[in-house]
Amino acid sequence: MRAATFKRWLYLLHRWAGIALCLVMALWFLSGMVMLYVGYPKLTPAEQMEGLPSLPAEGCCVPLAQALAAAGQPAASQWRLSSVAGQPRYVFSDGRKTAVAVDASSGQRIGAVGEAQALAAASHFAHGAPAQFMGSVLEDAWTHSRALDAHRPLLRVAVDDEQRRWLYVSGVTGEVVRDASFTERSWGWLGAWLHWLYIFRGGALNNAWTDIVIWLSVAGGVLGLSGLVVGVWRWRFRGRYKSGSRSPYRETMARWHHLLGLLGGTLALTWVLSGLFSMNPWKVFEAPGPRPDRTAFAGGRLSAEGAPEAAQVLAALQAQGQSARQLEWRRVDGEMRLLAYTSHGVLLLDARGQRLEPLSEAALRAAAERLLPGARVVHAEWLSTYDAYYYSREAHTMTGQRERPLPALRLELDDAQRHQVVLDPATGAIVQLNNSHQRVERWLFAFLHSFDLPVFLNTRPLWDGWMLSFSLAGLALSLSGVVMGWRRLSRRQ
Repeated sequence: MRAATFKRWLYLLHRWAGIALCLVMALWFLSGMVMLYVGYPKLTPAEQMEGLPSLPAEGCCVPLAQALAAAGQPAASQWRLSSVAGQPRYVFSDGRKTAVAVDASSGQRIGAVGEAQALAAASHFAHGAPAQFMGSVLEDAWTHSRALDAHRPLLRVAVDDEQRRWLYVSGVTGEVVRDASFTERSWGWLGAWLHWLYIFRGGALNNAWTDIVIWLSVAGGVLGLSGLVVGVWRWRFRGRYKSGSRSPYRETMARWHHLLGLLGGTLALTWVLSGLFSMNPWKVFEAPGPRPDRTAFAGGRLSAEGAPEAAQVLAALQAQGQSARQLEWRRVDGEMRLLAYTSHGVLLLDARGQRLEPLSEAALRAAAERLLPGARVVHAEWLSTYDAYYYSREAHTMTGQRERPLPALRLELDDAQRHQVVLDPATGAIVQLNNSHQRVERWLFAFLHSFDLPVFLNTRPLWDGWMLSFSLAGLALSLSGVVMGWRRLSRRQ
């Protein structure tokens, strides 16, 4: 193909791709700016704890083994003692699609949750705020998260608190599992719902949503790349056109589109492609080989044998002048322990309710080496500050619910995928686990999409200025393309 013919086809590709996609691109830039400040609704760990009362030290609870027998879930990998409407309740879950609740006072398994129970749970969670039942939903605009699958159907309750929240109550356990404030619901339509193309979720195209997002992103990448090439070709770095400009376009809109494309086109292309990488297209970031074995890391499965009893631990905490809002059973270094969520933080307790010292580096290294067969720790690093891979984001952001405690221990293993694990010595928990493929994704998606290095996030409002300036440039670039496309189509008619 001759160079002139290739150029002609590239011009036509950019023109018609722009006509087809510029409105989508404009909506992506607009919704992205909204998401800088208002995210998709979620119930963060801090919000969950705020809505829970202290567990009673007296009158609670039936023995753990009795509750497990009533639940009938031998494969449950997550055991908690929480409360619903102020009453203690065991919750057993596999962490994916199954959850069962047991009344901690009577030992009876909880059946399907109804309207009255949902109202009581929501009102108590909202500290007595008036509540109105809105109905039962399998999935709506604010509950697309797969993490909620074990709790569907969800019972939606509006509470008249300061944030005018909708609280979603699990139809299985009776717990509040999501909240959506008026601000999140209002701006969310223009933010996350639009940005993530959730218009295609929950309907006839639900199963095609992933492919739609991927291929629109690919098309957007083609549009951006072709525009950059055409823009450079048409710009005269030496000399000028007859108009005296370095751009050949006389029409104001076309000239601005050309200039904006040259100035911000690279970043616009970067944002589109990093959005594509967020979808893990064609599973490019999935590493081959065995997956880390979290059960082996812990030293075995959860077992009622030797496990701390809630009643004894709560009484011990009361004697120490403390209380817990939630208890969670964990196996840590082979021993059954309890995590107590108190007003002073999370405590790791033994069967007598006594606080345990942080785990030693040697114990953490030994646990990490159990993650993968034959793996050995080749590098250890204590983290006292956040870095490029281990950092915290604000609660409203996509990863804002992830807790990143400090200090923490990062260990690198010598397996084929070079896994790295970050451990919290205070609890023995895995707080981050990734492999070499996922660390590449961290740069191609998270960094290029939001420039989320701590050095940038800690220099706000400079970070805000950077993100907003280039987002506005991308929006203007896209809208100018919309106008030119409309004019082109109007002339053809």
